[in-house]
Amino acid sequence: MFGFLACFYLGKRRASLYGWSAEEVSDLVFYGAIGAVLGGRIGFSFFYGFDVLADDPLFLFRVWEGGMSFHGGLIGTLLAIFWFGRKTNRIFLEVADFIAPLVPIGLGFGRLGNFANTELPGRFTDSFFGIFYPCKADSIRSINPVCFGEWEEFARHPSPIYQSVGEGLVLFAIVFYVAQYARKRDFILSGFVSGGFLVFYGLIRCFTEVFREPDPGIGFLLFDFLTMGQFLSIPMVIVGMLLMIRAIGKDLKG
Repeated sequence: MFGFLACFYLGKRRASLYGWSAEEVSDLVFYGAIGAVLGGRIGFSFFYGFDVLADDPLFLFRVWEGGMSFHGGLIGTLLAIFWFGRKTNRIFLEVADFIAPLVPIGLGFGRLGNFANTELPGRFTDSFFGIFYPCKADSIRSINPVCFGEWEEFARHPSPIYQSVGEGLVLFAIVFYVAQYARKRDFILSGFVSGGFLVFYGLIRCFTEVFREPDPGIGFLLFDFLTMGQFLSIPMVIVGMLLMIRAIGKDLKG
């Protein structure tokens, strides 16, 4: 809820720069919220729980059991952007570039929610940053069936906090700078800003996944290193780079 409210507030602040109305911002945030929630749930069911979904298709609708995927939410949001663009006669990249700087704050709040729910625990660590997770947490029981007592016997990285800072504050600062740079170079609304979001989110996600315990039932996908989150982020980086190169190329030709 805080994430969507922050998107609406920041969107209203940016609306005048791009000739948008407050009503258009409100509609875009609403469509984006629907796309993010539905896409996040569907993406989680297919990317992280496909075996369960294949055995029990109703798993898709049991939202009270939890389970959201950023990459699924991204796909849902892109579909919502496309639909909004059709309704308002705006091109897809124009809408994507407008909303890209708004997204990181919502991601940061989402990761704080993961931490509050003791979800997405990190890997073992003996560093100063390590915290002890409760054995009763569903996320711990799924990866450590021998956890007895109140707390695990070893500390883990608080990976949701790392991802909240990286995908929230750091990514927001980077994408905000990219948007400012695009306005100075006068190639705003060309895919450059949304491309920057894809590139830097993918890179930050790949880095923070190093501290996060691989998803139970999936584990590492390659060489005991590549996780599902990293695997899904690599195409984002590639597509984002292509969008940025395309925008720069069009600017040079102009």
